[in-house]
Amino acid sequence: MSERDVRICVVGDELSAGMGDARGLGWVGRVVARTDSEDPLFVTSLAVPDETSTALSGRWESECQRRFAPGSDNRLVVALGSADLTAGLSLARSRLNLANVLDSARSQQVEVFVVGPPPRPGVDGDALGALSDAYADVSTRRQVRYVETFAPLRTHDQWLADVAAGDGVHPGQAGYGLLAWLVLHNGWHDWLGLPHPS
Repeated sequence: MSERDVRICVVGDELSAGMGDARGLGWVGRVVARTDSEDPLFVTSLAVPDETSTALSGRWESECQRRFAPGSDNRLVVALGSADLTAGLSLARSRLNLANVLDSARSQQVEVFVVGPPPRPGVDGDALGALSDAYADVSTRRQVRYVETFAPLRTHDQWLADVAAGDGVHPGQAGYGLLAWLVLHNGWHDWLGLPHPS
């Protein structure tokens, strides 16, 4: 009988659902597959394509509360994308949206893990880098783990080649593998209170 009921909701854009991955795992599936827990984990991806942080902040609570339960170890992964830039949101608005999510989750004793936006074709790199920095600052100020994906992947040959080999917008298996590696090696196991795999 399991003593720990861990429920993890992943909210974000289509990358959190693994769009473009022929194996259908995305980075979330790969991370879960590499997470060694004695207790079964309930992990669900609640993705909305091209979602802004405004839309995400408005829906995460109602969607996640349906999956959470009193007495469970309820956790939230916020997988941020680049839609704020194409929608014309200001950095201040993006920061506030994430801050509202983190503050609301904390008030409900929901532990949060934030994954920043990776580079995307057709999205201004400098603007996306600034957005990632802003998200990182909001997370750090609230002592929430933040995984930087933009800087490590911006000039990463395998990432760029993998995106180009698919539909030119979404990564494939190699790209999602890189995202999973970044998550797994930037505090994932510590966040869950699990030992690091050998």
